[in-house]
Amino acid sequence: MTRAGFAAIIGAPNAGKSTLTNRLVGTKVSIVTQKVQTTRFPVRGVMMEGQAQVVLVDTPGIFTPKRRLDRAMVRSAWGGAEEADAVVHLVDVQAELAVADKSGRPADRKAVQDVQSIVEGLKASGKQAILALNKIDGVKRERMLEVVQRLFETGAYSEVFMISAADGSGVDDLKRRLAELMPEGAWLYPEDQAADLPIRLMAAEVTREKLYLRVHEELPYAAAVETTAFEERKDGSARIEQTIYVERESQRPIILGKGGQTLKWIGQKSREELTELLERPVHLFLHVKVDERWQDKREHYQDVGLDFDA
Repeated sequence: MTRAGFAAIIGAPNAGKSTLTNRLVGTKVSIVTQKVQTTRFPVRGVMMEGQAQVVLVDTPGIFTPKRRLDRAMVRSAWGGAEEADAVVHLVDVQAELAVADKSGRPADRKAVQDVQSIVEGLKASGKQAILALNKIDGVKRERMLEVVQRLFETGAYSEVFMISAADGSGVDDLKRRLAELMPEGAWLYPEDQAADLPIRLMAAEVTREKLYLRVHEELPYAAAVETTAFEERKDGSARIEQTIYVERESQRPIILGKGGQTLKWIGQKSREELTELLERPVHLFLHVKVDERWQDKREHYQDVGLDFDA
């Protein structure tokens, strides 16, 4: 008997959700960068385990929202959790322990606060989640159990897994459990399909990842990438045009780099990955545009399935 359903992975920004999604699916479907808040909308990866198909909803990080874009992302994350057959709450155990030991950085303290707000949200929804402690590498077992006990006492969790999304330890056990929790029914996607992102969106995400990998220090979280043209050519190749939006004129030279070298690097890395993903030659053309109000434009939200009015 086949099983199929949805599993949402929720957690604070930088808990490792995209890395875990990619590990469970076995291919890259969600962008992974060292910049927090890079997942802006639920990327669905399709995970196969035996006769079960699990559609993973990789939600944006849940945090305290300040701007319109933040509110839309948090609403999207909770929406993904409410509709799922199983919810995994991914917690960075190293951040929890650093704060407990009074040695945490501001980012660790922020992560711990976000975990608390998710616990409150779970309790309010009346839905129990699977607790997945991530980044267990090098952490002593008794220290991990301290964190498990403290979080379990909140009543927000049904069970716990200790994993490392980065190296895969413990992930297979979680995978099997998610498969068991899916309702019986026909598969929702063809067996060989890894993600349901529209191709134009996927292409924009690949370029945005390269952008952040290259300029994450200089460029605050203030850029968007839009695929403005996608053309299948007679010779079997694809011609893709994309616009990178920044909010201020002073940010344009950061993306261009000296003599255009930074933009060239972003374009080359993105083209290499898109060629591999699309399994055909790709001609990629990037433009940089200043639009200080891009975060307030409805179409940027609709394209990626976020609620502009959140």
